[in-house]
Amino acid sequence: MHDASMLLKVAVDRQESEKLYFDNDPEGRQKMIVELKRRKKAARADRVYFAYEASGLGFTLYDELTEGGIPCFVLAPSRMERSVKQRRNKTDDKDAERVLKDLRGHLLGGNELPAIWVPDPQTRDDRLVVRARLNVGDKRTGVKTQIRSLLKLHDVPRASRTPGGRTKAYRVWLQHLSDSEKALPWGARITLKTLLAQLAALDQERARLDEAVRLMAEFPRYAEAVKALTALQGVGILMAMVFLTEMGDLSRFANREAVGAYLGLAPSADESGEQNDHKGHITGHGSGRVRYLLCQVAWVRQRLDAATKERYERIAAKNPKHKKIALVAMMRQLAVVLWHIGLEAQRRAGVFAKGTAATAA
Repeated sequence: MHDASMLLKVAVDRQESEKLYFDNDPEGRQKMIVELKRRKKAARADRVYFAYEASGLGFTLYDELTEGGIPCFVLAPSRMERSVKQRRNKTDDKDAERVLKDLRGHLLGGNELPAIWVPDPQTRDDRLVVRARLNVGDKRTGVKTQIRSLLKLHDVPRASRTPGGRTKAYRVWLQHLSDSEKALPWGARITLKTLLAQLAALDQERARLDEAVRLMAEFPRYAEAVKALTALQGVGILMAMVFLTEMGDLSRFANREAVGAYLGLAPSADESGEQNDHKGHITGHGSGRVRYLLCQVAWVRQRLDAATKERYERIAAKNPKHKKIALVAMMRQLAVVLWHIGLEAQRRAGVFAKGTAATAA
């Protein structure tokens, strides 16, 4: 799929595939659906199945195909097996043929298909608000880093800064610095003024989005789960909403292992022949947004909760040079606790009542 066009490989059962092109716009996609149904009728087939790789184009095609009565699978590119040769010799034609091969292997041979869970339209829309809030936070961090780098570049003494660096007095001091010809040269003052203006604008956006997230947390869709999750020490409304919108239907996870694997907190494995199974770094699959906030909350709980701190120190003592192992263990444990609590809250509220208990892909 591209912004303007789609290349399809179409086949009946095990027959040789045929290449088709359609425009990637509402009219072109409807023409494609009509053509697929025509071919199904001509082949006297029971059903048409469709698959495509997930991309930044979202799930519009999935929605239209599903509405048109064509079962569709959205595949995770990171989980589709490709040899080194295939990765270096990549074309649209070969990619489409590979998708067709994977789909036929699943339907005709029972092979596992690396399909992702497609969230409902409401969850997708809610994610936009929460992700926008996280994006603003990242931008604020970037601007603050630029300000610190600018002061360091011009050797502004740290003693001149207000302790903490987050207070109103610190901003006032920075504003005064941007007006002082003695403290900074002209170019640096102009740059600092620009950065401070960006920071002020981002502060306003953060406050606006915080309010939007707070209001969304009161929707019947989330209220019960947010109330239950924020009862945990260190978990705020933003953490709860990120977890719920990114994870969606919590009943689709069969067990704690599925939750850890989905969030990329499961260790990678390297086993060959008679060698012992070697566990490596975490896979890093899934939502980096959830992992980032799990890390922040895990640190808070490690400082404030005695049981969490004891467990962290016990694991860290086994690997004093690799304390991140203990942190990841805390993150994984926290994710499982959030899953259990959130799942029970979703069930009480009757949210995602049609969700399945299948392990999430």
